[in-house]
Amino acid sequence: MNIVIFTNTYTPHVGGVARSVEAFVTEYRKLGHRVLVVAPEFAGMPENEQDVVRIAAIQNFNATDFSVALPFHDKLSQILDDFKPDIIHSQHPFLLGMSALRTARYRKLPLVFTHHTLYEQYTHYVPGDSLTMQHFAIALATRYANLCNQVIAPSQSIADLLHERGVTSPVTVIPTGVYLEKFANGDGLAVRRRLGIPADATVIGHLGRLAPEKNLEVLARAVAQTISARPTSHFLVVGAGPSEPAIRRIFAQAGISERLHMAGVLQQQQLTDALHAMDVFAFASASETQGMVITEAMAAGLPVVAFNAPGVREVVENDKNGLLLNENTALAMSTALEQLLRQPARLAALGQGALKTADEFAMSCSATKAIRCFQSVLETMPASPKTERDWEDVLAWIKAEWDILSSVAVAGTTAVGSGLFADNKLAAGKKLS
Repeated sequence: MNIVIFTNTYTPHVGGVARSVEAFVTEYRKLGHRVLVVAPEFAGMPENEQDVVRIAAIQNFNATDFSVALPFHDKLSQILDDFKPDIIHSQHPFLLGMSALRTARYRKLPLVFTHHTLYEQYTHYVPGDSLTMQHFAIALATRYANLCNQVIAPSQSIADLLHERGVTSPVTVIPTGVYLEKFANGDGLAVRRRLGIPADATVIGHLGRLAPEKNLEVLARAVAQTISARPTSHFLVVGAGPSEPAIRRIFAQAGISERLHMAGVLQQQQLTDALHAMDVFAFASASETQGMVITEAMAAGLPVVAFNAPGVREVVENDKNGLLLNENTALAMSTALEQLLRQPARLAALGQGALKTADEFAMSCSATKAIRCFQSVLETMPASPKTERDWEDVLAWIKAEWDILSSVAVAGTTAVGSGLFADNKLAAGKKLS
């Protein structure tokens, strides 16, 4: 099978979607499929990439680590002709997601869309952020999903939410898996020595992109409260992003900056070593569609303390592999962490439960499920061979452009005045968090 993936984020960007795409691409190729990735240019991107088309992009959009692809690439059409795709897989409903829709319609190919993100929780990256913008993001993503032949949801919570919001296209749940073998063995003591953390200290850890939508100020306050009362406890953070200064400020205000360790972005073995330097993993985000970093932490044997939110509750089971908190406050998390750290036997038992849970999220299983999903789509909508049908091609292109413009227009109308996604509908997503 020849698969074309359109994504707005890809290596070397550090984030859940980029890592998910990279993992699936690797597994698809292991299974004997060809994959072509269409992605924006990023600073520091690898040289000589295999079957990756880079689209010119605006770097560091709005002072973030995101690139925004420009809507043209003069050689893409010829590259696609040579590649002969069987299926188009979009990772976003906008920017290159629109290019994916155009490509699928023009080439009469099935379009699959993975709904990775609760887009309404990311509108602070866009100038003019408002409640209306959040409604627009929901409406646009919903209409885009309904233009696709198949939607993939990373968790059951998101599948349920998509149905509630009006998605009528078929929805299949396929989480991004974890490479268990990559996280099984790490040298945590070496990391502790390097960072000046005592070997017998208790370490609360966190991994991820350090961004406002991850609720990191709440997490930092919770951990600071916990370790302020525990002189032998430390906080190890792996990742980078705009919320780093806020985390540092909270620990400075608490007078415990020396027990905060910001390790930055780490690659595979260093990342695994850092996870093995931790005793418990703390997670406060309510914006996830699935908890990728949670399953990675569990693959390293870490129990997880997290808020009950979409994408999290499918992984964290209270008192089996961690603690799932129904009150999303710093006090609730601080209390849970303090209680757990006072019970070493319980901490160890939850760590064993975490390892068992990680086994259920093997990356190879997720990739196999995705390929089966693609095959099912192809069986119901076989790709038409390309022939000389210039007028039909023009009509297909016009239809795709009409659907795109219509989606944007209707989403805008919905957000501003129709009430279809009024405050109570937006709350439907928040009630899952």
